[in-house]
Amino acid sequence: MTASFGAIEDIYRYPVKSFAGERLNDCAVERYGLHGDRLYAFYDETKEGWSRYVTARKIPGMLGYQASWNATNELIVKTPDGRQASWDEALLHELQAHTSINLSMLDYRSLPPEPPALMAVDAASILLITTHTVRKLEKLWGKPVDAQRFRANLVLRLDDERIDESIWIGKRLRIGDVELQVDEPCERCAMITIDPETIERDASLLKTVHKEMDLKFGVYASVVKPGHIQSGDRVYLQH
Repeated sequence: MTASFGAIEDIYRYPVKSFAGERLNDCAVERYGLHGDRLYAFYDETKEGWSRYVTARKIPGMLGYQASWNATNELIVKTPDGRQASWDEALLHELQAHTSINLSMLDYRSLPPEPPALMAVDAASILLITTHTVRKLEKLWGKPVDAQRFRANLVLRLDDERIDESIWIGKRLRIGDVELQVDEPCERCAMITIDPETIERDASLLKTVHKEMDLKFGVYASVVKPGHIQSGDRVYLQH
């Protein structure tokens, strides 16, 4: 038995970890997450696990680079000054100038993983937030909040704004022909303090999320059944 409780408001994909991404009307969903999501990353060879990834927490200017896929499935990077770049040594040299960390480049397309590998995604395949929670945080913080601060893949619009997404944990959602298993809340870090448009930091946002929301904002979900989604698709909670 299923019950619809909302719909997809926005879909976001981030081809390069910690770069700005692209807003989509529709997207295929693979075992690892949105097709083409976080397939590239910069990393520190001296470290292991998730700590090896170099993100905007270390280099805030990374958010000024915008990554997208073109019609022929090639990665396109737009630099902060409007130039077009590629995933190559020139881009590595450009980013290296912002840090003393010895950067390396990771291309998951050249290292096909066996499902359910997560590529460079932090904890689970899909990150979901709701427009209601964004508006709630705006009231708590006292300032406008850009949903893109949270780098979610799916922004959901709820029919009943009294719903707290934490009630989905351990349950399955159906969107289009895709099925997701909601695994855990997303615990936030300093990334959300960086305005994605101005790249300016405001630590008070993280302090508000810590004080009022116990650092939790949004939920992570794994992919049970791949398929296809599009903006406006209804979201169903499976009982």
